[in-house]
Amino acid sequence: MKVGVPTEIKTDEYRVAITPSGVRELTDRGHEVVIQSGAGEGSTITDADYEAQGARILPDADAVFGEARLIMKVKEPQPEEVARLRPHHTLFTYLHLAPDPSLTKGLMDSGATCIAYETVEDSEGRLPLLAPMSEVAGKLATQAGAFMLEKPLGGRGVLLGGVPGVAAGKVMVIGGGVVGMNAAFIAIGMQAEVYVYDRSIDRLRELEHVLGYRASTVFSSTLEIEQRLPEMDLVIGAVLVAGARAPKVITRQQLGLMKKNAVMVDVAIDQGGCFETSRPTTHSDPTYEVDGITHYCVANMPGAVPATSTYALTNATMPYAITLASKGVHEALFADPLFMLGLNVAAGKVTYEPVARDQGLEYIPPGEALQAVASTR
Repeated sequence: MKVGVPTEIKTDEYRVAITPSGVRELTDRGHEVVIQSGAGEGSTITDADYEAQGARILPDADAVFGEARLIMKVKEPQPEEVARLRPHHTLFTYLHLAPDPSLTKGLMDSGATCIAYETVEDSEGRLPLLAPMSEVAGKLATQAGAFMLEKPLGGRGVLLGGVPGVAAGKVMVIGGGVVGMNAAFIAIGMQAEVYVYDRSIDRLRELEHVLGYRASTVFSSTLEIEQRLPEMDLVIGAVLVAGARAPKVITRQQLGLMKKNAVMVDVAIDQGGCFETSRPTTHSDPTYEVDGITHYCVANMPGAVPATSTYALTNATMPYAITLASKGVHEALFADPLFMLGLNVAAGKVTYEPVARDQGLEYIPPGEALQAVASTR
């Protein structure tokens, strides 16, 4: 199969969907890889690095989409990329469709078969293609929040770790999944006072152990959050409902409970955000203020550290990409029901139920839609 990798064009996105190692894995199996010139530069990977492993460099995205059957990306396709998709394409990337009806419609209209990294599951119900970026984003969330607390950046002027004689700052992490756990790791490392909230008692027990009993774990409820908010310097939203819109866990009214110039970091912004006042921002312009509270809502946080996150992501996605290239989309997905869960759009239909529900669209079971794709090829 011919696999194509275009340059990412989302604002401040520096990752790339394949590494030279990935090229080698595909070409050794007889597949052809075409990559847009300069696609790896943001991740310190040169065209020559790719060519040395058998890739062919093409001058622009039109050429990549024009030649390839399997399109691999990192972030959701931008409008000009959606316009390049055709029914013969299989798109393999992060999609985050639930909060984006216009993207959903564009993908449906394209006729392409679209597989989302973030809804593929493993045998234990985990999200193996989301996890590496959740680890990166969780660590960055605390790092970014600590930075934004500095006075010149509009923060309270608080050092999270404190110093002898001055109390440490306080951090609330709402959501104890992969993002929340990693955010807590870094906050603990900075010697902050950390509170982790989750609705699963079993998960809170796990976190107590994993975090070395160095953070307070709290069952998440509206009242518990409200009672603790007035003390917090940094609040990190790490709530995930796989493939669906994130629930709102802090309202605008509740901002009035917080200290002036406290910081909120919404890692769930890709799925619509878990704070009522959240809206997507970029690395170039990462924050805004609502009612005296700094909001950091960068929608592609791992893009800031591409030399790490590109390799972390492609380590996870490459086995799936090899399966798609070797077996084709139909055999690959029908042979693995957990991989089939990644199918979000096929044959012009929405095939992931949470997206259909959030957008009021008809849901078609993925296998049924994929059969329709097969009949048209």
